[in-house]
Amino acid sequence: MPSTRLRLVAITIASTCAYAWATLAGAQLLNHKDLTASIAFTIAETAIATCKENGYKVSVTVVGRNGEIILQVRGDDTNPHTMENSMRKAYTARTTRSPSGALVDRVKADPTLAFVHLTNIIAVQGALPIKVGDDVIGAAGASGAPGGEKDEACVKTGIDKVSDQLK
Repeated sequence: MPSTRLRLVAITIASTCAYAWATLAGAQLLNHKDLTASIAFTIAETAIATCKENGYKVSVTVVGRNGEIILQVRGDDTNPHTMENSMRKAYTARTTRSPSGALVDRVKADPTLAFVHLTNIIAVQGALPIKVGDDVIGAAGASGAPGGEKDEACVKTGIDKVSDQLK
C-alpha cells in the first residue's frame, strides 16, 4: 500500500510540474509559412529555363524549411552528379541560412571547419536561401553550369520570379 501512495504522489508532482512548465513556456503552436509545390515548381522551371537560355544544362533542387526535398528536376542532358550536387547546395544554403558559396569563404578562413563534414553539406556556390522577411523557409540550388556563380544566377532568377508570393 505505501508504494501505491508513493507512486500517486510522484505522478501528481510530475503532472503539476509538466503543467507549470507548459504554462510558463507559452504552450503555443509554431506559426510559420512554408513553400508550396507550385512555388517550388516555378523556381525550378525558371532556373532551368534561364540557364538553358545561356547555354547551360542544369538540374535544380528546392528544399523546404527542414531541408526536405520539395522538388528535384534533372535538366535535359545533364550529368548524373548534378542531381546530388544541386540538392547538397540547396541543403547547405537552407542549413546555413546564406548562399552556399558563403561556406567557401568560411572554409578558407578555417580549413578545419568540421561543419563541412556533415551529411549533405557542400562548400560550393550555386544555391540561395528562400526567405519570407528574415525567416528562411527553404532554399534552391542548381548544378551543371560551368561555375557556381552561373548556377546561382539562374537560381536567383527563379526566386525573383516568385518574390511577390514570398510575403
